[in-house]
Amino acid sequence: MTKEDDMLEELKQIRKLLTPPPEPVPKNFIDEFKIFIKKYRVLALAVAFIMAIYTGAVIQALVDDMIMPIVELFVPGVAWEEITISVFRVGHFIGVVITFVIVAFVIFIIVKLATRMGLDV
Repeated sequence: MTKEDDMLEELKQIRKLLTPPPEPVPKNFIDEFKIFIKKYRVLALAVAFIMAIYTGAVIQALVDDMIMPIVELFVPGVAWEEITISVFRVGHFIGVVITFVIVAFVIFIIVKLATRMGLDV
């Protein structure tokens, strides 16, 4: 064999070693379900969903209890949630928009910090 043939054979062996094995075929419904849970990280998704609900509740309390009273200082004597134009609840909508902006900013900061820490987001 020539030197090039030896190198080619060596590269083929390396490729064979680096090729991941095929995914196992599930034997029954339960095994298929376990593979589904692992592959799509269902438990991690559930934990993230639950944490998001309670994080949203904390941010909502921050907006309602800490930020909106500051807004009410600029509109004295009027509850901001009750500001309406005809049938439109403008005050409530403004409160929801402010909450959204704060939530988006908090998520931005969390993703930025997680990326800096090397976490896969």
